[in-house]
Amino acid sequence: MAMTLDGSASVTINNGTVLGITRGTAVASTSGVSIDFNSIPSWAKRITVMFNGVSTNGTSIPLIQLGTGGVPTTTGYVSTSSEVYTAAATNTSTAGFNIYFDNAGYIFSGSYTFVNVSGNIWVGSSVTSSQAVLAVTTISAGVVTLSGALNMVRLTTAGGTNTFDSGSVNIMYEG
Repeated sequence: MAMTLDGSASVTINNGTVLGITRGTAVASTSGVSIDFNSIPSWAKRITVMFNGVSTNGTSIPLIQLGTGGVPTTTGYVSTSSEVYTAAATNTSTAGFNIYFDNAGYIFSGSYTFVNVSGNIWVGSSVTSSQAVLAVTTISAGVVTLSGALNMVRLTTAGGTNTFDSGSVNIMYEG
């Protein structure tokens, strides 16, 4: 068995398997209605999207959509997210993995992790929190079966119309 060490915190085994964690470049979430992370390699089996002080200018719930062929999948999700604060509330989505922050004043931080179960089936779970407006924590989880190999992740909002207005987002993936 041959291994290649290339100084990138990854190890490639002679059968093409890549081991290690690759972190992307943080993207400012201060404008636009979506943020895309493209060119995710086919060997990625675990993807983490990280949020640092992210908010939008409206009340549409943030969504993460996984995609194939550089195009986000916009249907077929089974996703639920719940807010936990003085009163609990729940939201479901079939358009993406949802994060139940429905207030323009929420500035959220945390992460959403996606794991490849087998084939093109991906499950995800998340814990995020906001200290602005109210101290709110969300717990989210879901599943989607993609039509092909995952190669992109999009952060957007339900309906895709709210604009991101603060914070940053980054991604990590591993084999």
